[in-house]
Amino acid sequence: MYLTDRSAPVKAGTDRGRRRGPGAKVAPVVLVLGTVSLITDVSSEMVMAVLPLYLVTTLGFSPLGFGTLDGVYNGVSALVQLTGGHLADRVRDHKLLAGLGYGLSALCKPLLLLAGSLGTLGTVLALERTGKGLRTAPRDAMISLATPAGNQGRAFGVHRAMDTTGAMLGPMTAFLILRAAADGYDAVFGVSACVAVLGVVVLVLFVPGRRQGADGGHGAPTDAAGARDAAGAIDEAGRTVEAGGKADARGGRPPVREALALLRLPRLRALAGCAALLGLTTVSDAFVYLLLQRRAGVGEEWFTLLPLGTAVVFLLLAVPLGALADRAGRRTVFLAGHMGLLTAYGLLLWAPDTPLLAPAVLALHGTFYAATDGVLPAALAGLVPEHLRASGLAIVGTSQALARFCCSLAFGAAWTAWGDGPALAGSAVGLLCCAAVAGVVLRPTGETR
Repeated sequence: MYLTDRSAPVKAGTDRGRRRGPGAKVAPVVLVLGTVSLITDVSSEMVMAVLPLYLVTTLGFSPLGFGTLDGVYNGVSALVQLTGGHLADRVRDHKLLAGLGYGLSALCKPLLLLAGSLGTLGTVLALERTGKGLRTAPRDAMISLATPAGNQGRAFGVHRAMDTTGAMLGPMTAFLILRAAADGYDAVFGVSACVAVLGVVVLVLFVPGRRQGADGGHGAPTDAAGARDAAGAIDEAGRTVEAGGKADARGGRPPVREALALLRLPRLRALAGCAALLGLTTVSDAFVYLLLQRRAGVGEEWFTLLPLGTAVVFLLLAVPLGALADRAGRRTVFLAGHMGLLTAYGLLLWAPDTPLLAPAVLALHGTFYAATDGVLPAALAGLVPEHLRASGLAIVGTSQALARFCCSLAFGAAWTAWGDGPALAGSAVGLLCCAAVAGVVLRPTGETR
């Protein structure tokens, strides 16, 4: 099974095999990167919590205009991920690329104060997402390289839980600022910029600058079994990657063709294809919250707290579902998360307007992210050799993000043309069909569980 494929388990006689408890299974670099993501997400989610309402009610954007901007917001990040991933592998310094990405995003936050038109705002958000695209693959590569293959789901779950703590605090902070400040939106954007700078400072001071080994962050060399697994993966990609792997062993830098040759790995190609297929029918968070506000009659003053509901559930379930994916299989957890999202669509379409509607939709939305956001990169641990880990993560992440970019554009256009109900119904039908296809493509094989 592609999403459960992982390296051989750690031998029982090793120190790693004897360690117990969450703390022993999570490398220090994972916790530091989680702290950086927590701080950065406070900054980002402060903006994202108010942005949909600010654009639609204050600036008067139509659903199509908002969908276009939301698509640009995600699409730019997707395109840059490939560059960030390859550069991180090529310069052999994941921290440097991650730091540049976090820094660029921080610089863009104050510029939101000056943006008042679609063009200006789109440019600022595109630059901010360029920073996110640069940092995502190098950051995830640092997590992956610092963690044994059998604990990848737990490590990414811990990171995503810390990241989501920031996503939870961001909307709360924005809510309090809007209630206290006269020029609420400007105050939100200004405070967001200050918090983003703090995240960059923590990254520069506390994240190790060298690549981490898979023994918990101490940079130990890969064991013989891991080397053989990587060699097999390289060989499976063809002669070009094999030659690049030998060059890497001598300290060379992997060329672009070697990173692109990863697409010749059948399992990675299947994973990237299914991530893109499911992304085509994954309605963006902002649209989900706008739909929920309409269906449940949520007042504008409470709108910024809707992301908080998703974040709380994500925070509670990220680590348990990540650990469950390590044990029971990543394919099962990944597809179950999409079924939870499909159920949320169904509630938005057909459930009566009751006080339980908003909590139920937000709970399903948070469960979807907990079951997919960390599980997807964790699935790559046994598929991609270490010296191309960031590139492999970027390929899968880019395929998914580009698909979601297309979904935002299509959903915004469908909402403008036919209304929100038919647009969501089309997405729900599409998600059901795509999940069925992914279930077949990612099915277990005779060699994997």
